[in-house]
Amino acid sequence: MTILCVRFQLPPVREAALPELLGLLEEFTPVVEALPPDGALADLRGAERYFGRDAVELASVIRVRALARYGVDCAIGAGPGPMLARVALRHARPGVTCAVPEDAVADFLAGKPVAALPGVGAATARTLDEYGLDTLGRVAAAPLSTLQRLIGAKAGRELREKASGIDRGRVVPNAVSRSLVTERAFGIDELDPGRHRRALLSAAEEIGSRLRAVEKVCRTLTLTVRYADRSSTTRSRTLREPTAHSADLTRAAYGMYEALGLQRARVRALALRAEGLTSAEQASHQLTFDPVDEKVRRVEEVADRVRAKFGPRAVVPGTLALACAPSRPTAA
Repeated sequence: MTILCVRFQLPPVREAALPELLGLLEEFTPVVEALPPDGALADLRGAERYFGRDAVELASVIRVRALARYGVDCAIGAGPGPMLARVALRHARPGVTCAVPEDAVADFLAGKPVAALPGVGAATARTLDEYGLDTLGRVAAAPLSTLQRLIGAKAGRELREKASGIDRGRVVPNAVSRSLVTERAFGIDELDPGRHRRALLSAAEEIGSRLRAVEKVCRTLTLTVRYADRSSTTRSRTLREPTAHSADLTRAAYGMYEALGLQRARVRALALRAEGLTSAEQASHQLTFDPVDEKVRRVEEVADRVRAKFGPRAVVPGTLALACAPSRPTAA
């Protein structure tokens, strides 16, 4: 086991600490890939030889240092490759590293649901479930032609390889991209999709307003859904063009939310992160010649000026204003 997948237990207000925690990992290896908002991959092949310890032992040292220096605990998965380390992380908990044995990869994966593989979405999992391919063991045993017929030639081949434990990924060192993040937490674990959507609308409006205030646009929007059992799901979408337009950000957020198919999920919080920030002056905008779009953008500019003068709650979308309005008593 040479790859660690680390998820730091960072509250939203401390997400800015991620670069420092990545620096902690870089004390052991220079091959560290940031996974915002709270994770990273680390390739410890050289570190195992240098320190004379295996990846699981080094993971314990990393956990102790993170707690001692920053007061941050972490969950760690270890495996022969990045994909396997990510799968192991799903079964890890703070204080205990979950490791995939190199000589028992197939056995470790066999009973896992298809959705346990990184990159397998709800739609692909449902398609495979309909044909009885609900575990990775069954996917690995299925004929390649069957998988390719169900989900496509390339996707079918890659899925069968991953289900069989073949991990061709590698850790690519990178830097934490500049980003803006906002979170909407619910007072109780929320089941209502309508409230989920209103929270997303509010978050997208805030992200858009903050981007415009600093004259930036974003290329990627990431949605993180945190559930009642403390697990989470993260999805990212690259936008058609860099934007700070709240309507575009809201559509992207809604699209990612709908694709998750959460129906009756108990949601504790929703977070949106704008990534890949660049200067608004250098960004191009495709003209639509749509008078409605131009009108919305002019209204947005006016709303920004009002918020700058009277505060962020001075102008809010009508849907949010109605949701927050006190109910009127009815006549007896």
